Amino acid sequence: MSLAMAAAGVCSFALLYAPQPLLPQLAAEFGLDPGRASLAVSVATGALAIAVLPVAVLSELVGRRPIIVASVLASAALGLALPFAPSFETLLALRVLQGIAIAGFPGVAAAYLVEQLGRTGVAAAVGMMIAGNTIGGMAGRLASGFTTDWLGWHGALAAVALLALLCALLTVFTLPPGPRSRREQGSFTTAKREQSSLAPREAGSGRLRSVFAGIGLALRKPVLLAQYAVALLAMGSFVALYNAAGFRLTGEPLGLRPAVASLVFLAYALGSVSSATAGRLVGRLGRRRALLLGLSTTIAGTLLTLPDSLPLVIAGFLLLTAGFFAAHAVANGWAAAEAPDGARGQAGGLYTLAYYLGSSVGGTLGSVVYGHAGWGWLVAVVTTWLALAMLSCLPRPRAARSRPG
Repeated sequence: MSLAMAAAGVCSFALLYAPQPLLPQLAAEFGLDPGRASLAVSVATGALAIAVLPVAVLSELVGRRPIIVASVLASAALGLALPFAPSFETLLALRVLQGIAIAGFPGVAAAYLVEQLGRTGVAAAVGMMIAGNTIGGMAGRLASGFTTDWLGWHGALAAVALLALLCALLTVFTLPPGPRSRREQGSFTTAKREQSSLAPREAGSGRLRSVFAGIGLALRKPVLLAQYAVALLAMGSFVALYNAAGFRLTGEPLGLRPAVASLVFLAYALGSVSSATAGRLVGRLGRRRALLLGLSTTIAGTLLTLPDSLPLVIAGFLLLTAGFFAAHAVANGWAAAEAPDGARGQAGGLYTLAYYLGSSVGGTLGSVVYGHAGWGWLVAVVTTWLALAMLSCLPRPRAARSRPG
């Protein structure tokens, strides 16, 4: 299971963010500003955000494993088509389809792990899953960044697609089937008898009503709403910084070559360590303090990138990456553990929706801010978003309760 989930994470996230190091090259070839070039990333994450909740609902009906398998195979196939895009508009259309395909893995992975391992082991399991996702994101960015100087952006995307295809096949052959939840197990025999006496349309509508009722449950708990807010704001901040990183590192006064500038994505290795150890951090500090520590570390790293000094910029990216992935692991595990019975997939889908909506909207807005006002203003905007994320997870004062007479 660990091997399969790691391979699926590498496949999904290598494909999702492979164009990020190539944004300066895409901007130069198609005559784009940073904000428009960033659409190569944002349209995919936006499509993922839109698709993830329907995919999570579908997983309640057909199971988690079929969704994950279909996701990795379809996204890898679309990745192989990307290098042949004749125009930027065609590239964007393919990226939209790819984002929809990728949605199947992050949309159901946390729920799949909870069903396999139980609630008690979910914090460490989600941390390890995110560590695998981080390695995939880093591998995709490094593969495309390193190869673009001698293969061009077409060859760089093809190299990432081949890596993703190998990982997709590994997932297909090693991913174990997910067990039914206890609720499903307890009601399976009864439900089977009842459904045999109902018309197929009535049985299907009953299941759909149950699924949508689960969405309502996942939107009622304040602790879950706080995790959705953290996902939206923190991910938007993180992607905004990395979208602009290539322009900042290859432009003046730093002036690095694209292959050298792509080395900044090695910071993801530190993020994989911080996310994998998030479970232990939660055990020592509790979820809220661990989450606040991760977010405050992200802010500190962001501020460290302000001076036009390459060592400080690199140190800042290392720090903010470690902080972000620790915060994401804590928030994702918190949301999975607090999801009500019967709404586990829906809560995971809502968290992932917020996460990738932040990536799409925040990444584009941040690129526009950078293109028009520079790095300093981008840092100011991102710091504000991260501060709001911290506020969202602070404890709220309890309303005064009237005692029964």
